[in-house]
Amino acid sequence: MQNFFTVALPFLATVTTNAATLPFVNYKMQGPPPPISFLKDVVFVDEKKTATKEVAPEKPKEIRLICKGCNENENVTLAFLQEYGITDRNALATIMGNIKQESGFVPNVCEGGWRTSWNNCGRGYGLIQWTSANRYYGLGDFAKKYEGNPSSLHTQLRYLTNEVQWQRIEDRMKTPGKSIDRYMNYAYSWIGWGIHGARTHYAHEYANRMITVEI
Repeated sequence: MQNFFTVALPFLATVTTNAATLPFVNYKMQGPPPPISFLKDVVFVDEKKTATKEVAPEKPKEIRLICKGCNENENVTLAFLQEYGITDRNALATIMGNIKQESGFVPNVCEGGWRTSWNNCGRGYGLIQWTSANRYYGLGDFAKKYEGNPSSLHTQLRYLTNEVQWQRIEDRMKTPGKSIDRYMNYAYSWIGWGIHGARTHYAHEYANRMITVEI
């Protein structure tokens, strides 16, 4: 028995479709034909031409930066920052270099290198080692408000971009065309580090490791 049936409509060509794909529920074969509005997805067959369905245009590809040889947390962070609107290689590398210096991209690291949950640390914690009481407890409050885990990478990235310290420099980090040193100056007012360490060196390394891909 054939799996297809034909519906005849006045003033229309023959309609051929698979019964399993009809866009309405519980349609019985012995009842009347469906209204024309239900047939918007049905292929109308011309007697002299082959039926074809209109193909949706292909989604244009986006240009993104990924970090060659970086670990998952590094590339998740890089993707998040680009989704957030930061596109300049040096700006991205500067943020990455600071996170590398502060935590090594380990979200559950407590000051001194001890890995633990947020509530067991009580001092510098997470991606950028939130240390002062208002920033440290701000992370916990943010996670509670939005039902996140304060020790997770995703929650900390969201918190990072919601802090007032970040929002003061956000427009500058989203402005392309500056040097790593310039972006690093902006980053200081965001993080307020005590020791500069290797953060600028890391930033240059990240800038050199980023490659352009189409997605």
